[in-house]
Parts: sequence; structure tokens; C-alpha cells
Amino acid sequence: MSNGLGIPSVDAALEAAISAGLDDVEARLLAAVKTDDAMLSESSRHLAQAGGKRFRPMLTLLAGGFGDIDAPKVVPAAVVVELTHVGTLYHDDVMDEAQLRRGAVSANARWGNSVAILTGDFLFACASDLLADLGPESVRIQARTFQRLVHGQLHETLGPRDGEDPVAHYLSVLSDKTASLIAASTRLGSLHAGVDPSQVEVLGQFGERIGMAFQLADDLLDIVGSERLSGKTPGTDLREGVATLPVLYARRAARPGDERLLSLISGPVVDDADHAEALELLRAHPAMDEASADVRRWADDARAALAALPDVPARVALHALCDSVVTRMS
Repeated sequence: MSNGLGIPSVDAALEAAISAGLDDVEARLLAAVKTDDAMLSESSRHLAQAGGKRFRPMLTLLAGGFGDIDAPKVVPAAVVVELTHVGTLYHDDVMDEAQLRRGAVSANARWGNSVAILTGDFLFACASDLLADLGPESVRIQARTFQRLVHGQLHETLGPRDGEDPVAHYLSVLSDKTASLIAASTRLGSLHAGVDPSQVEVLGQFGERIGMAFQLADDLLDIVGSERLSGKTPGTDLREGVATLPVLYARRAARPGDERLLSLISGPVVDDADHAEALELLRAHPAMDEASADVRRWADDARAALAALPDVPARVALHALCDSVVTRMS
């Protein structure tokens, strides 16, 4: 299955359905943001056309594979989750003052913060328009997901409270900012494929857990991976001063001899020589193994959730996804 994650081909019919569904998602994504306003049309298509893994739509379709994947509302549900995801990227880039996104100049760098924020709002409105045709349960799932997205961004912005464990805080932020929308993807896909409600709940749990594994693996790839795998220049988080799980574990360990590393990762690592040194020291630190173990644990938990689902090709594909999230780190 060609999806950028290296999932092996497990069933020809399912692979064909997912491929066709993703093509449909692409077409509907651009159609959903179509507007007569030239400025808004250009800014809203900026990231939609910049590519990306389309991980969430793929999961929406895979979850639909437990029922009728060709049901008429499955693809629109996939478009909703991707519109929501892309909308959050516009807002994230403003919050982070990012200059690049998916290899292109970010919307905020190109047009300013106000245009970027309003473009994100426009994409949320486009998602809501599609949601109106999906029914009240979908609206409820989206609303609760949106609450979590806002909570996650707010808590990331405020940082840990006095006395709060930075690692626990970070994982809570990831759960709300990333895993919540991935869980919504599997819920919406299975819901509109006519899957039994108990299985929809299980697939939501799977989405939450694989979402955590996926994001934590991305954190590790930012340190050890290549730009081809992670989609961004290695060490971007270090340059921006984003304390991801390996950095938090390194800070917490505070071994003798770590003084240089701790000094480098105390804030943004801007100097090229310092950046290269920080990457080298961090790659050799036991914190990397500790963070890798967390990825495997979340992937194992996601895999365990699948035991309650029927043995169909979609379950085999989700099992393979759990494996690929882990193996892409190596």
C-alpha cells in the first residue's frame, strides 16, 4: 500500500479501495476550499496542495474497511479530518512563528499572521459545512475533538504547571493536539461505514494509541532520521527550542558528563556547530532508547486493541501500520 509509511500490501482489493479513496479525498479537498475570493483561494490551497502524509484520511478509510468502505459518507469524513488537520497547521505556524511548512514558505511568513489565522478559520468552516451532511453524531465527535485540540495547544503554550512532571505534561499535550484527531479519524470512518458501535469505540481507542506512537516516532525521527522520512530537516525541533520526549528524558536523567548536552538543549540551538554537536550527543544518549521504548509501548497498546475486532483485511493492515510506525525509526 503506497502511503509513505511503508505498510506492505496485505490485500489487493483493500489496497485498491484505499488508493481510490485517497484520490477522491484529494479532489474533494480542493473542491471544499474553492472560493471566489482570490486571496483566500490562494492561501487556503497553499498547504492543501503542499502534500503531506494524508495519514488521517488513510486511517479514516482503513477504519471504513471494517464495514462498507464504499459507503457514501466515508470519503467526506476523511476530507473533514484532513481539513481540520490542515487548518490547525496554519494556526500552529502562527503560534510557533514558523517560516517553513512541508518544504514551502509558511502562510504566516508569506502573508502575515492575520491571513494565516483567518485561513485556518476558513478551513474549519469548510470542514463544518461538510459535517452538516454527516449527521449529529459526527458533529459531536468533531466538537469534542476540537475542544481537545484547543486544550492541547493552550497547555503547550502555557507549559507545565509548578510541580508538574514535564514528561507527563508533554504526553498530555500530544494526546490532545495529535492523538485526538487521529482517534476522530478512525471513529468517523467506521461510523459511516456502518460498523457496530462497540467496534467504533475500539477503533477510536486504536486511533488514540497509534496517534501517540506516530507522533513520538516523529519526534525521534527529527533527531535520528533523514529529511526524506520525517518530511523536515533533522534537528528542526532543537533549532526551534521544542523540548520533545528525548530532550525531556535527557534533562531528567542528568547524568555526570551530560553538562555540555544539557547546556546546549536548554533552549533553541541556533548555531550550526552547536546544533550538530547537540544532535550527536543526543543520538548517543540513553534518553533515545527510553523514548524508543515509549513508541513501541504505544504501538503495542494499539495492536492489542485490534484483538477485539473481526479478522478482516483492514485489521491486518492496521497491524502492519503498528509495525511500520516502529520500524521507520530504525
